[in-house]
Amino acid sequence: MSDQPARTDATAPKPLGRLLVVDDEPAILDTVGRFLRFIGYEVRAATTAKDALIAAREFLPELILLDVMLPDGDGFEVMRRLRSDGLPHAVVFLTARDTRRDLVRGLSEGGDDYITKPFGLDEVAARVGAVLRRTRRHERPDRVLRVCDLELDPDTHTVRRAGSPVDLSPTEFRLLRYLMLHSGRVVPRARLLEHVWSYDFNGDDTVVATYISYLRRKLDALGPPLIHTQRGVGYRIGEPRC
Repeated sequence: MSDQPARTDATAPKPLGRLLVVDDEPAILDTVGRFLRFIGYEVRAATTAKDALIAAREFLPELILLDVMLPDGDGFEVMRRLRSDGLPHAVVFLTARDTRRDLVRGLSEGGDDYITKPFGLDEVAARVGAVLRRTRRHERPDRVLRVCDLELDPDTHTVRRAGSPVDLSPTEFRLLRYLMLHSGRVVPRARLLEHVWSYDFNGDDTVVATYISYLRRKLDALGPPLIHTQRGVGYRIGEPRC
């Protein structure tokens, strides 16, 4: 997959929202995905917990339709791990478990709604729309991340420093976003590998140093250094005087 910024068509209509559909049944994934695209949503799909984590961190969906039972894990753990990243997306669980106990667990774990299989496509659309309306009302009016003179807008996927645009690849954007979400704190390399690249802890952490150098080259051209190394631990963004 190319790591270059995606090109956008300025003439294309704005989608109703960004959705990630996660289910290990190909028929459900295909049918639900096609229907939601048809009515105007931008949709990505995943069939495993691992792929769901990767897709959510790259795509930054507003809402995830998330199967509870996945071949390599469960939807509850996927939701917990993503929310530990600071991702404020809504979650609607999809599941064949239809007991009251399962419903209560799904909602108490932090889900915004719970749809049992089998379901109708009109029901899915209605619940997705209702959850998005509810969660959008409670969103912070300004989701832009700011550290010193650096601004990152997750909705428009843009970065500016001292008012000047900074052109980042998708991976550079995800790395910078995660550092900014934890500004002022040292983020260990292992955590960056897990949350930006979705690698396990035995991944090659030289990739982190490589992408940190890419970010520094682009950001430092517009002002004083913002990303600092804690030797043997990880990286921190920000300065006390900002």
